[in-house]
Amino acid sequence: MIGFADGEDERTIRAAHALNRSGVVTPRLYGRREAIHVAARDAGSLVPEEWIADVVEGVDDVVREVIAASYAQEPHRIAAAQTDPIHIAAAATRAGIIDGCVAGATRSTSDVLRAGLRIVRLEPDTITLSSCFLMLLPNGRAVTFADCAVVPEPSVTQLADITLAACATHSELTGQSPVAAMLSFSTQGSAQHPRVDRVRQAAELVRERDSELHVDGDLQFDAALVQEVAITKAPGSTVAGRANVFIFPNLDAGNIGYKIAQRLGRVVALGPILQGLNAPINDLSRGCSSSDIELMALVTAIQSLAI
Repeated sequence: MIGFADGEDERTIRAAHALNRSGVVTPRLYGRREAIHVAARDAGSLVPEEWIADVVEGVDDVVREVIAASYAQEPHRIAAAQTDPIHIAAAATRAGIIDGCVAGATRSTSDVLRAGLRIVRLEPDTITLSSCFLMLLPNGRAVTFADCAVVPEPSVTQLADITLAACATHSELTGQSPVAAMLSFSTQGSAQHPRVDRVRQAAELVRERDSELHVDGDLQFDAALVQEVAITKAPGSTVAGRANVFIFPNLDAGNIGYKIAQRLGRVVALGPILQGLNAPINDLSRGCSSSDIELMALVTAIQSLAI
């Protein structure tokens, strides 16, 4: 069962119906019961009562307890959190009532991240919450971009964390062996700059932490992607020309890069897929379509099976 924190949104309701028809996901809509029914009528449909988790009257006691415990040091925030659909869906995920949730069609990324960090929390031994996008290319190929939504200016350690997490996500969602290119404006030292040094140091740290992972950096995007360019710019690299995981050096590059691919290249961008949380919670763009919500719910369902 996958929860939808934007249960009062028409796009979410359309996605819930499509998922239910597929038989893959059982939806759970979080919101005010009457507002959900109104949105459903506006969308030209009806919502079964068993799909609805009313955030005013129908919150499980265990969910309220999870939220209260999470805000024990800030008791003045408990009441608001206990009626907030994102916090309630996150708490239901942590309690095992649902298998995961998607949120953000009507809320900011910061709202989703805040609830995820406070309620679900990071996995043990994880210090970096990050994100990636699964990019579905027009030719049918799937690649992963990270980080495009969370860490503005990652340190060497954070870049390494992002790389390892993105490789795990790529493998989990596609079944492919990850080949990671750590991107820069330089390829194998063609330019000298502290930003290039950071990428190179992060690549070395990734190799230390997982010696079997194919990773290389610094690489320019064309060298990472195109075999003909790789032969010229990065001869001898085991990654250049064959990468399927692309790690951007900062959030400016990652966010701009995925949106260029999405809007000019007609690539389907699934995400941001959050990485590092104890249970699957994923964010949605406020400009998402019902099909985007449907796809992200399927991604969340796959993640829940891997836990």
